[in-house]
Amino acid sequence: MDYLRYYIPMLVQIAAYAGFYVGGNGVFVGIASLPLLGLIDSVLPNDMQTRKMKPGFVADLPVWISTIMAVGLYFMAARWFAVAPNATPMQIAGAILSCAWMSVVPLVPAAHELYHQRGKVRRFVGQYSQVCYLDCTREIAHVTGHHLDVATTLDSDTAKRGTSLYAFTPKAVVQSTRDAWRMESDNLEKQGYGRWSIRHRLWKAILAQVIVQAIVYQIGGWPSVALVLAGMVGARFWVESFNYFQHYGLIRAEGGAISRRHVWNHFKPLSRIMGFEITNHADHHTDSFARFHELRPDRQWIPMPSVFVCFFSALIPPLWHNLIIKPALKRWDNELATPEEREMAKAQNKAAGWPDWFGEKAGVGAGAAA
Repeated sequence: MDYLRYYIPMLVQIAAYAGFYVGGNGVFVGIASLPLLGLIDSVLPNDMQTRKMKPGFVADLPVWISTIMAVGLYFMAARWFAVAPNATPMQIAGAILSCAWMSVVPLVPAAHELYHQRGKVRRFVGQYSQVCYLDCTREIAHVTGHHLDVATTLDSDTAKRGTSLYAFTPKAVVQSTRDAWRMESDNLEKQGYGRWSIRHRLWKAILAQVIVQAIVYQIGGWPSVALVLAGMVGARFWVESFNYFQHYGLIRAEGGAISRRHVWNHFKPLSRIMGFEITNHADHHTDSFARFHELRPDRQWIPMPSVFVCFFSALIPPLWHNLIIKPALKRWDNELATPEEREMAKAQNKAAGWPDWFGEKAGVGAGAAA
């Protein structure tokens, strides 16, 4: 059963493919899976089980399938648009949203799993499948930036307290892209090459995008290219929205030790499955080379809802802040934060206009659950 559950993302992708094949309002199937998955996930109990799977081809196969299918969906969308000259504006919007959503889940966690593993082929596929959200250099800042700077002010994936999803997302897109390019240039310079040498991964990313768009053009011409690019742009911003609630408001001093308490976890069953355990977050940040099925749920955790619930609530900032994240951060500050982190949290709360809730739970040891 542990092996089979990770084919659920593939089944969702097959449904999206079928929607484009049928055409008409079938193009909404992909985006329709978002609220459906969210509804189901929100009513299921948390899944705290450790997977009993052996590393190898059988365990990794659904990750590979979901990665490849995500890229192929854009070609399917291009084909649909080429043979649907009478598509309505609503159907075009549905096609764009379906492509964008399928590029976020399950592609982002699938690509993330591949580029975190050892092996040139795995990393190559993980890196360049990110063409689907215009970010083939993402893992540079993610692996060498985010994993070192998580929960600090240096981390573009960690939103400061009081920041709305709408303020965070465009800033994160720009900063994460700039960080990746700067890190790549710094690395090339250390090797004796120019900062913008032909070896720079940016040029390879552009080439990958040109190749994909050339294929799309051959399938459906410029209208299909425009459709596909719209889906990719939407996906690029959507990716950052999921970083928003996986790290929101957490505090760590720069250079301080990274521990399991410095990320949020989401243990609802479909959150874990559709995310290839990317929501099993604490264990990933303590061992980034561990395979997705090797990650163990952190039982010393502050409960967080389904990732789908977090996403929908973040669309309405007062709902996100007052019902979900403030109660969680209040517990984190008083139960898990070190004295230094608590002082930094006080400063962020004051800047955000949030209450002073410190010390409301007496007798709790600072950093006790680190």
